[in-house]
Amino acid sequence: ALTLEQAKKILAKHTTEAHLFTHAAAVSAAMGAMADHFGADKEHWEAVGYLHDVDYEKYPDEHCLHVRELLEPEGVPEEDIRAIISHGYGITTEEAKPETDMEKSLFAVDELTGIVQAYALMRPEGLDGMAVKSLKKKFKDKRFAAKCSREIIKQGFAMLGMEAGEVMQCCIDGMQAHKEELGF
Repeated sequence: ALTLEQAKKILAKHTTEAHLFTHAAAVSAAMGAMADHFGADKEHWEAVGYLHDVDYEKYPDEHCLHVRELLEPEGVPEEDIRAIISHGYGITTEEAKPETDMEKSLFAVDELTGIVQAYALMRPEGLDGMAVKSLKKKFKDKRFAAKCSREIIKQGFAMLGMEAGEVMQCCIDGMQAHKEELGF
């Protein structure tokens, strides 16, 4: 399985923009908390989360379509390549429908971390003490973090069969545990 150290090395070869590294770290953190929720391998899920946008900077209009060609030569296992491609399902690709808990989690938290981050930036205390109830209010406000697709996030919740609040709590907890790395 992919390690976080490998994921960081690989992403650095294909990405230069600071905000993409912050997003990688946020999704990685949220995936770690989702792994805990499912009793799965935390570092493995964090690594997949960290690497999920590996082709985004080079191919923003063909996102997820170049994942395999970038990751196969690095020896990344097929299940991890598939998981990464699956977060673009129905958005940029029809190749891999999210089927495993890891794939569904990645699909759900990718955009959700953006809303958590935007809300943390507004709050004097950042991520500390962020309540799901308040995050839900921000989520309902379409103008807030407008670029984060509510539809995709809701699809992710449905795929997981989890309450919105449960996934939101995982996102908050995971990101809180990594708040220094995320710049909060």
